[in-house]
Formats: sequence, C-alpha cells, structure tokens
Amino acid sequence: MQKYVKKLIIDYVQKYQVQKDLLTRWREPLIAFAAADDQHFLELKESVSPTHALPQDFLADAGTVIAYFLPFEKSILNSNVEGQYSSREWVLAYLETNQLIADLNHYLNEECTKLGYKSSIIPATHNFDQERLISDWSHRHIAYIAGLGKFGLNKMLITAKGCGGRIGSVVTNMKIEPTLPEPGEYCLYKAKGTCQRCVQRCVGGALKADTFDRKRCYQVLMTNDQHNPHLGLADVCGKCMVNLPCTFANPLDSNKV
Repeated sequence: MQKYVKKLIIDYVQKYQVQKDLLTRWREPLIAFAAADDQHFLELKESVSPTHALPQDFLADAGTVIAYFLPFEKSILNSNVEGQYSSREWVLAYLETNQLIADLNHYLNEECTKLGYKSSIIPATHNFDQERLISDWSHRHIAYIAGLGKFGLNKMLITAKGCGGRIGSVVTNMKIEPTLPEPGEYCLYKAKGTCQRCVQRCVGGALKADTFDRKRCYQVLMTNDQHNPHLGLADVCGKCMVNLPCTFANPLDSNKV
C-alpha cells in the first residue's frame, strides 16, 4: 500500500503542474507514513502545545498519517536569496503550493473512498493560535514522526531533498506500514556545531543559535504580506531556507538527492 499511495501523490503533482496555469514547479515529492497510534503524537502535547491535535481527533478510527514534502524547483529557491523581502516567485510558490495541498488532499480523500476508507482534509497553513503563534496540527512535526526528515536549526524540516518546500499531511483509517526514520541528524549545526548560515540569513533577527522569537518572525511574515497586497494572504519569508547547505538536500548524506 505504501507504493500505491506514493504513486498517487507523485503522479498527481506531476500532472497538476502541467494542467494548471501555474508559475510554480516542484521536484518529485517525498512521502512517509506513521502509525496513528504512535506514542510520539501524544508527546506533541508537551513539546508543541497542550492543544495539539491527535490523529484520532480527525478520524476516531485513524490508522495511518501520511506526510509528504513538496520540494520547490531550484530556480524558485534561488530567486529568494537576495533582498529584504520575499521574491515574487517565492510568494507565488507559497500560495500555489497551499492550493496544491488542498487539492491533493481532496484527491486522496476521493481515492480512499473508492477503496472503502476515509481520510481527513487538513489545510496547509493558517491552523494556528494567533496569540501564541503555535499550530494545533504541525505538519512539520507530523512529518518528523513519520520519518520524512529531521529538524534544522532554522526550525524547518530537512529532508533528503532539503528544506526548501512545503509539507502536507493526511489522516486515514487505512492501515499502511510505517516508515522507519533514518538515524542521526541532518543539520550541520546539530551534528557538528558548524554552519549557522540560517541564523545569518534571518532578516528579522528572530533566529539565534539558542533562541527563536516567534513574534519577531511573524512580524517579518506580515511585512511581506503588506508588500504583496495584490496576491492574497502572503505571510511568507523563507530567507532562512535558501542559500544553505540544507536547501536542496541533506548535507550529511553522502548520496545527496
């Protein structure tokens, strides 16, 4: 069933970017799976938020959580290197990928229904507490539990194809064999105490080696939104995800994708 679901997602994304009138392009997605009763989900109520949802909050008979990473094409990532504000390509990639995630999750729901199963439809973003700026369903943490990657100093999930992209997730009552996480760290700072390029690239000064100021980061996101009033809600930045050793790949993997 792993191979079947992976093919559904990969084929959908490939066709989507051809059929839709979009500027955004994605590299081939990465997909991972976690058992819905994995005890690490309970730990998110302590490590992230007491109100963080469990898979069973979406489906009482939840069996599996599917997490996927949609890596941006390299030109999109490179477009966001220079300047104080996010590039137009980056803003559009954020907005168009949010829509892709919504459409993909609807598609997966339809395919699950055909097989006699159910699945959730979870939005890509804007499901967080506006005061605490903490999500009640953190796609990054869900993907981490599924073994899709490891957290970097920049708070992003570093996958085999880097951190430059977007993450989506789906809860289903289908039983799918869980993915085994890889050992070790993917972040050069966490593994060796080196790099810190993401800290240097944080335009708002929110990211430090030992602290992260969520509110200052959010102020930068909203400044970018104000800078792009004609594009929709574009609360983005992404400067700490580009021009890094982990932008396109896991820098500690000798067989980089």
